[in-house]
Amino acid sequence: MYNPSHFEETRPAILHDLVVTHPLGALVTLTTTGLDANHLPFELAATAGPLGTLRGHVARANRVWQDFSRDIDVLVIFQGPSAYITPSWYETKKETGKVVPTYNYCTVHAHGPLRVIDDREWLRGMVTRLTQRFESTRSAPWAVADAPPDFIDQQLAAIVGIEIPIARIVGKWKVSQNRPADRAKVEASLRAQGTADSAAMAELVCGFGQPNRPQ
Repeated sequence: MYNPSHFEETRPAILHDLVVTHPLGALVTLTTTGLDANHLPFELAATAGPLGTLRGHVARANRVWQDFSRDIDVLVIFQGPSAYITPSWYETKKETGKVVPTYNYCTVHAHGPLRVIDDREWLRGMVTRLTQRFESTRSAPWAVADAPPDFIDQQLAAIVGIEIPIARIVGKWKVSQNRPADRAKVEASLRAQGTADSAAMAELVCGFGQPNRPQ
């Protein structure tokens, strides 16, 4: 990933927070026929290993757990807030006209070896935690124990666990840091759009504009 220093994010807590907040990752693997991508929800075990560990599961019928390179780390891409930025929002447009559209976004790339875990109890624990994570905010949360035990056993038999100890993690926060003269107008214009993504991006543009932003 092209990642100029002014867009690079290296703080582990910030990188982990994006993964937890946006847990649907694109798992990219090298197979015998080329690159493959699978979109999966991941659990992050932040304290398992120096950089954390990603855990998830795939369908047993999905060949990703059998056909992947053991010699090359896999890549998991997590996408955070994003927003189109029109040059009409730039104050400098009035001054020089030398402006072009762009896209603001945040993303985390996690690299590491893929491990296959074909263990029923490991899977039961992992899917139980994932379910609790996504159901916890609902007024009537569903639990794995709500389904008949034999049905759950059948479902567990149809999946395989995967685990990726993170060997390298890279973050890119492209949030108008390179346009200090235009940042205030970009932030205000994003807030005026009234969408969840634009509001989230406005907060990021505002935060990166603060001189005392923690590093």
